[in-house]
Amino acid sequence: MSHALIIAIVFINIACLLYTVGVWAERIQQRLKWWHLAFFWGGLVADTTGTTAMSIISGSLFRATFHGITGNIAVLLMLFHAVWATIVLLRKNEKQIASFHKFSLFVWIVWLIPMISGMVFGATH
Repeated sequence: MSHALIIAIVFINIACLLYTVGVWAERIQQRLKWWHLAFFWGGLVADTTGTTAMSIISGSLFRATFHGITGNIAVLLMLFHAVWATIVLLRKNEKQIASFHKFSLFVWIVWLIPMISGMVFGATH
């Protein structure tokens, strides 16, 4: 197993852990908090690190495959999600703070698509 593959697997799994904890804790508490935001940003950094390692293996940051397209969409959504959560908390808008978990769950579900497809398609090659 290559060094890049080990890094990719470790960081994608760290991303999954961080993002899942952040999203589900926020959903359960039904209120966006600063520590949730830290988990969103941590998940994004870990996912980007793992994705970069995978791109080294494949020789390309983007491939026009199901996994490649959904993966890029997911990373962009994660970035937007973390930025928007930061803005919501800085603005201290109580209505948005209390309802943000709906958007978080949507982003998490979209993120799971390339996570699962990577495991499925990666295991078949």
